[in-house]
Amino acid sequence: MMNKLEEAIIYATILHQGNVRKFTSRPCILHPLEVAQILSTMTEDQDVITAGILHDIVEETDGTLEEIEKRFGKRVADLVSADTENDYPEEDKASTWKRRKEEALRILKNSDDIGVQMLWLADTLANIRSIAGIYSEKEAELWSMLNQSDPAIQLWYYRSVAEIVELRLNKTGAFKEYVKHVNFIWPGTFDEKKGRYRKYKEVSVEGCKVLGWGAKGTVYRYNDELIIKVFNKNNTYGDVEREVALTRKAFVLGVPTAISFGIVSVGDQYGAMYELLDAETISDQIAQKPEQVEKYALIMADLAQTIHSIEVDAEEGFPQASKRLLSYIDGGLAYEDEDLAEKCRNLIRALPDTNTLVHGDFHTSNIFLQNEEALLIDLDRMSMGHPIVEISDVYYFYVILGQDKPEVVEKFMGFSYKTAREFFDLFLRHYLDTTDENRLREIIEKASLLCDIRMVNKIHKKPELDEQDRKLISSYMERIRELSGRLKTLAF
Repeated sequence: MMNKLEEAIIYATILHQGNVRKFTSRPCILHPLEVAQILSTMTEDQDVITAGILHDIVEETDGTLEEIEKRFGKRVADLVSADTENDYPEEDKASTWKRRKEEALRILKNSDDIGVQMLWLADTLANIRSIAGIYSEKEAELWSMLNQSDPAIQLWYYRSVAEIVELRLNKTGAFKEYVKHVNFIWPGTFDEKKGRYRKYKEVSVEGCKVLGWGAKGTVYRYNDELIIKVFNKNNTYGDVEREVALTRKAFVLGVPTAISFGIVSVGDQYGAMYELLDAETISDQIAQKPEQVEKYALIMADLAQTIHSIEVDAEEGFPQASKRLLSYIDGGLAYEDEDLAEKCRNLIRALPDTNTLVHGDFHTSNIFLQNEEALLIDLDRMSMGHPIVEISDVYYFYVILGQDKPEVVEKFMGFSYKTAREFFDLFLRHYLDTTDENRLREIIEKASLLCDIRMVNKIHKKPELDEQDRKLISSYMERIRELSGRLKTLAF
């Protein structure tokens, strides 16, 4: 009786029969067999190696995931699915190349199965071996032969794969060889250390108190002197490294921030260590003393003004905050109404050019109080732009997120939605130094427009939209149309 691997080889050979690899006359079956061989150097898991043999079945043949699951089991089918790109049969492959890679990379980032990472590494290693061989002969001519002819975008893809799998697979020979080929085609992409097994200091947060959490990760009190931010699994070493570098740069510019002094591993996730003695988040302080919410709103307003008073040059490396706003439009509103989307884009593009800093994730769970001094963490969205971007973020966290479900804000911030709304009102009054209700309403309307756009984008991130989602989108769209029709500018 044949084992799973033998059956997979026969099955794949039959389905790939007559097909040849691009640029060569080599039978297509040789590529999945090469992938399987690479996988066998990393694991003895037969499901993973079997998936390597079958990984091109859905993309390159008439085979289906349903048939793979029936013959080889659900896990093998799930692994193959994780390495199968979405198909856009009505569109040219070159025009959909980056979109397909972005979608596929999201799956890789979000997978908990190390078999998925192994399969991806083996597949992309086999591909880059082939590309490196052709590059050694043809050099720049190579790019015109590919569906994606821009070498910089090709580099983005291959570097992204390396960054995603690095923590769990950097000690494998496959990873080291992968880095070598990337550096051959794009010299200097990775330093020499990437090609060697890198041992990160391992720490555990078991039993540690959670101080706060956000889109990027969770912050723990590690001991009396240290806190550790544990980044979500879809964050790579490069993501963490960039945030640490931005934090140090912001500190030099005068932003009051805690400085990370080391990147560690926490299980299969990355963490950044910070020295913060006896510090608590402002969220914790408000939760303990909600009657003092105005005190903390004033601290936050002063901190925002400090950040927004700092001007930087474009050469400092901070991105434009408006790019994030435009991405919200492209990820949601544009799917609903392209004309309205362009109208909103024009409002954002018309914001005055400004080189002032904005934090980009400004809320009370990201600010610690140490001896009454406010210190920021989580600077991965630090950018430069108009302060309305920051105001809209604060309005989003304390008001918009809780409009339909107050418990979302209550869980996130640790205090009631009523207190959250009061906090925002006091924050805005102190920030603007005004009690003029018309002035306050004007700024809130501008922030609301940006928040409604963000909510449409948030809902569109779901794989499928249900009836309730469609109702919410409809209500946000109605407000966007009304506000964009009245507002002449987002500036203040």
